[in-house]
Amino acid sequence: MSDPMPSIPEILALGPVMPVIVIDDAAQAVPLAHALLAGGIRTIEITLRTPAALEAVRLVATDCPDITVGAGTVNNAALAKQARDAGAAFAVSPGTTASVINGCADAGLPLLPGAATVSEMMELQDAGFSAMKFFPANAAGGISFIKALASPLPGIIFCPTGGITQDSAPDWLALSNIACVGGSWVASQPAIAAGAFDDITARARAAAAL
Repeated sequence: MSDPMPSIPEILALGPVMPVIVIDDAAQAVPLAHALLAGGIRTIEITLRTPAALEAVRLVATDCPDITVGAGTVNNAALAKQARDAGAAFAVSPGTTASVINGCADAGLPLLPGAATVSEMMELQDAGFSAMKFFPANAAGGISFIKALASPLPGIIFCPTGGITQDSAPDWLALSNIACVGGSWVASQPAIAAGAFDDITARARAAAAL
């Protein structure tokens, strides 16, 4: 009997920063995961934006069980099934449709649904979600927008993604309704392609200490 899937709030509680990964070569996935783990990162989102992404998810899920790997940019039911089959522990969507919700439910894949407006957030709350991705964070209203939601939407926690940096992350994390932040600065696409894993570990260590 396999272990139960962790819930989205449990995953978001694994650390203050969830690196958002765009990977072009699946062979880099396991060295990358080890570099992030060495820096104290325990969960990552591999975006399904490249042909290598699903294989990268599979390799990390198989070879690096100490890191919880999610599939990002899940924007339809077929991708939800493919992500689950590859071993993803959760899905992240940039926005949310009934197709994405139902596809993840059918696949048994916990979903961190994307939302950018109050109405979207309320609809997701009605659908049973208490944790959401706020995307694109800076462009959709930034820190002041999310801070203003703490009182009218007290039951929702957010993982903002989109334009967040090492320097701005502490300001987001100071808010009561922010569980963690997502960002590409920890392991950028060029750094991964260059195999700059020592640098990635150093950035991971700084991020994990926020």
